Amino acid sequence: MTSQEGGFYCAEDADSEGAEGKFYVWTPEEVAEVLGDEDGQWFCDIFDISSKGNFEGKSVPNLIDTGIVENDRVKCFREKLFSAREKRIHPHKDDKILTSWNGLMIAALAKGARVFKDDNLYGVSEKAVDFIFSKLVNKDGRLLARYRDGHAAILGFLDDYAFLVWGLLELYGTTFNPRYLKQALELNQDMLDIFWDDERGGLFFNGKDSEELIIRSKEIYDGAIPSGNSVAALNLLKLSRLTGENQLSKKAEQLFSAFAESVSSHPSAHAFLLTVLVFAFEVPKEIVIVGNMIGNDKQAIIDKVRSYYMPNAITILNPEDEQGKELQQLIPFIKEMRPVKSKTTVYICENYACQAPITDLSDLEKILERPLQKI
Repeated sequence: MTSQEGGFYCAEDADSEGAEGKFYVWTPEEVAEVLGDEDGQWFCDIFDISSKGNFEGKSVPNLIDTGIVENDRVKCFREKLFSAREKRIHPHKDDKILTSWNGLMIAALAKGARVFKDDNLYGVSEKAVDFIFSKLVNKDGRLLARYRDGHAAILGFLDDYAFLVWGLLELYGTTFNPRYLKQALELNQDMLDIFWDDERGGLFFNGKDSEELIIRSKEIYDGAIPSGNSVAALNLLKLSRLTGENQLSKKAEQLFSAFAESVSSHPSAHAFLLTVLVFAFEVPKEIVIVGNMIGNDKQAIIDKVRSYYMPNAITILNPEDEQGKELQQLIPFIKEMRPVKSKTTVYICENYACQAPITDLSDLEKILERPLQKI
């Protein structure tokens, strides 16, 4: 689902040649034809491929009940079967690239890279960001909604801006590259300029520069994907806590107020916005890591912080280099946070008050194990 240029395609059909799943399913005979009888039987036993089948008489290979992990033999056989499957007729691919959906992919991959320590995942997400800013921004700096066959078109909607800002924030949280935070701040401001309702609060789906419609709608329903307003609220709060800019959190409060009646009437239809509301009411917690970018102690501290489940904590890396100077322009309150005795140092701030600086990993662990303050 990844284009050669780095963006992510929309979808791929489930059916080919008029049959659902035909491209993906196998029979024991088909496996044996590729791997031979003995190896084929071994593979079928592991991957739940049987004459009875698990999908309309054929089998979707899976490791659900086996507990087997990838090894050289499994990898070799999978590659052979993959090559054989490539000769089949592929399902149709919807190869449009949507800015909004790419924003969601970037956010997910960046977060996955952080959790699983997978450099490939954030490399893929970085490539997608580069693709969007090179192909889906017009000469006026306006984000566009879709790209296909070298052609980008349609002025971006609220979802395009909100979802991409979310992706950029997650990518900053993984790479600590100030570039992504700067892009997030700029895009977020553009979003407010183009979509904000000055009279009633909240964000319209269409921009003020889009085709004039009878009604400019506002979307707040969180369905298969969250609404642009819900994600925008999260972005506003995160950017406010990252930069100390209170006006952004006030915008989030206005957004909550604009949709309060609808959310109160049907809370189950606004699940994402309610999770953002939980974030809004939690005591703000920022973890600022200060020191040289190079060094095992720095990475050990980052790994230790990330080993704790703190979904609503904001983590910032303030290095002593040019990136650090750039970051301090975006986050003024970290300027006075310095390393202690030339060691990587951690400042933990809760409710806008910072504890004494920490340089020892065991001391950091003790503090991170304490429960978060309650309001």
